[in-house]
Amino acid sequence: MFKACDVVFLCLPHGEAVNQIDRWAGLAETVIDLSADFRLKDGASYARWYGAPHPAPAWVDRFVYGLPELTRAQLRGARYASGVGCNATATNRALMPLVRAGLLDPNMPIVSDIKVGSSESGAVASDASHHPERSGAVRPYAPAGHRHTAEVEQMFAALGAAAPSAGIHLTVTSIEMVRGATAAVHVFAKSPLQDKTIWKAFRDCYRGEPFVRIVKAATGIFRLPEPKILAGSNWADVGFALSEGGTKVTLFCAIDNLVKGAAGSAVQCLNVMRGFDERAGLGFIGLHP
Repeated sequence: MFKACDVVFLCLPHGEAVNQIDRWAGLAETVIDLSADFRLKDGASYARWYGAPHPAPAWVDRFVYGLPELTRAQLRGARYASGVGCNATATNRALMPLVRAGLLDPNMPIVSDIKVGSSESGAVASDASHHPERSGAVRPYAPAGHRHTAEVEQMFAALGAAAPSAGIHLTVTSIEMVRGATAAVHVFAKSPLQDKTIWKAFRDCYRGEPFVRIVKAATGIFRLPEPKILAGSNWADVGFALSEGGTKVTLFCAIDNLVKGAAGSAVQCLNVMRGFDERAGLGFIGLHP
């Protein structure tokens, strides 16, 4: 039997929390749900991506989307926060600097190519997530129509920007890695860009962020974001590469899908919601080396 408490983290399968939300809200002042049940604010978008109307539409607007770099102001003092999709987390953090700066061509598509480890496969074992089967794998498992696309579209709306008319496309590929996700997001600029313009957009967007680092080096092994060095940490590393001509940009974000893509982000949201130090409980530097 559960007793009243200050905070409840819900780590239930998708579709479970939404049917029990009145119960959990009656037990705790603060509820943070890690599932997809309250992520999408638009009812039509939810029905499109999840195949049915939202079961508890009156609750949707009570939840703040739990991406602190995007919704920190709304999280302060909020009682309810939703989890974020790990693939959307990586894609959105890569995209946000150029979306905020208004540098993207609204007529060109956005393509996010995401590589993920086996821990993204969920709590239920399957042949596809069995580690011997994953050995040597580079296996596309969601080449089109991934549900996290809706969260990327929602990010554009939250920033007052229109999603590109040619669409946002996510492709997810399983690789031989246990934990981690890295997004390579291919975009096109309105006009030719220089490195310094993109650097400024990234610095303006992420200045002062406690868990975002810009990684773009000319030498060394880790020249661009690499999930291996983030395992176990709440860091999100972002970077970019500018193609010749200046209009094609590849944006990168690497995270640990279990921490910054799920549990760590939830704790970070709690810290913002309750007025704690945003870094509290999240200081672990990671498992590598």
